[in-house]
Amino acid sequence: MDTEGSHFFALFAFALNNQHDATVHLLFGHQWRGPMMLIVLAAFALGVVVGVLGMLPGWWKRRTPPTEPATPAGASVRGEDSLLPTPPHGL
Repeated sequence: MDTEGSHFFALFAFALNNQHDATVHLLFGHQWRGPMMLIVLAAFALGVVVGVLGMLPGWWKRRTPPTEPATPAGASVRGEDSLLPTPPHGL
């Protein structure tokens, strides 16, 4: 059996074994009752959303192109007569 099929089977068996109601106690005396599988799915979805939102600033930073350094008028950063070797890509 492939790994995706075995994961689906394990998740399906977990859902069948956890159909009873569970209570989540929230703040200020509020509570939420629902099937255990729905509560686990909601917690997983909330974790995915929080994780993606936490990674968005880093993704946005890498997407924006870096700005060129300011150079005096008429000067080049690396002229034709430069004795420095060209660094490898990515450095």
